[in-house]
Amino acid sequence: MASMTVRARDVAQEFGVRFGRVARVSRAPGRVNLIGEHTDYNDGFVMPAALDFATLVAAAPRDDRTIRVYSLFMDQTREFDLDAPAPSGRHVWSDYVFGVAAMLEADGRRLAGADLVVASDVPLGAGLSSSAALEVGVAHALLAASGLPFEPVAAAKVAQRAENEFVGMRCGVMDQYIAACGVAGAALLIDCRSLESRPVPIAPNLRLVIANSNVRHQHAGGEYNDRRNACEEGVRLLAPFLGPIAALRDVTPADLERWRGALPGLVARRCRHIVTENARVLEAERALKAGDFAACGAAMNASQASMRDDFQITCPEIDFLADFAQGIEGVYGSRMTGGGFGGCTVSLVEADAVDDVRKALVGAYRTAFGLGAEVFVCTPSDGAGFVDLGQEDAA
Repeated sequence: MASMTVRARDVAQEFGVRFGRVARVSRAPGRVNLIGEHTDYNDGFVMPAALDFATLVAAAPRDDRTIRVYSLFMDQTREFDLDAPAPSGRHVWSDYVFGVAAMLEADGRRLAGADLVVASDVPLGAGLSSSAALEVGVAHALLAASGLPFEPVAAAKVAQRAENEFVGMRCGVMDQYIAACGVAGAALLIDCRSLESRPVPIAPNLRLVIANSNVRHQHAGGEYNDRRNACEEGVRLLAPFLGPIAALRDVTPADLERWRGALPGLVARRCRHIVTENARVLEAERALKAGDFAACGAAMNASQASMRDDFQITCPEIDFLADFAQGIEGVYGSRMTGGGFGGCTVSLVEADAVDDVRKALVGAYRTAFGLGAEVFVCTPSDGAGFVDLGQEDAA
């Protein structure tokens, strides 16, 4: 994947021109999820990796309690009063900034006012968590400007709460967690119930290849919440048979098979995806650690089929990219990544096959749909932190 198209020094210089002060620059990455889709809000397992695409936030404190933010992408400035916060968002880009500020305050962290400049090269609408990168980058910047510590897991939870309660998207914690806690060179196996994680190294001969379909179907937000509601309904209906279960994490494939007659057909299919996906995540972790890349790829392929048939969150363009990639030599597995209804696929690929895979995907996709697909090679990066401008210059 190409290095950032927006440099931290450029963002810092923009801050100086706009606000007349010196800023520190925080960075938070986007993510690609290798496997484990929609399992996070079901207390399950996920295995994402942080990207070298990221959001940059230049920040410096103010003497009052105002948060003022300028977006390079939107070329807009917005202000927010920490002493008179709005109860919810206004369905604009600044909701992700002000929601984080409001939830940090609600969590007991008294913030200083701050000026911010934000920029990002995480593709919007591609399922690579541009919103979580912004939220976690802002959390890091605001805490630093206020002289408060950045605690990665706690910050991820606050950022998730901002998206749930301020923005209105009922997402799980995975995206914010990996943006805060990513480990260079590895995916993270995250237990979304305990919020414990462990790195899963990506072998040196492997690459994660991301294909951006450049389509995004507009019903994604409502459909996402519908899927979550179906999972919660499944838990409610299974509880009389299985005892006090808190989430689909507590249901085994055997449990679901035994009691699926208690569920409406559509709810049963939604639940089957989650229950089997949790098992696939653990199998993928085992396989990667054992060097059994074919087994990891098989789990990814099965995940794609489950998302297509049971959870019904793919679309024709995504199905084509995943299915076509699965047939290319050097590709172990391929699946949709992200919330669904467009966005990207991720493929586990032998390093020496990357160029051939890229060319084949781009050509076949254009022939099939008349659309261009952007194909990137992912290098897993660290989670949120400050950018060393000196090191950036040296690079």
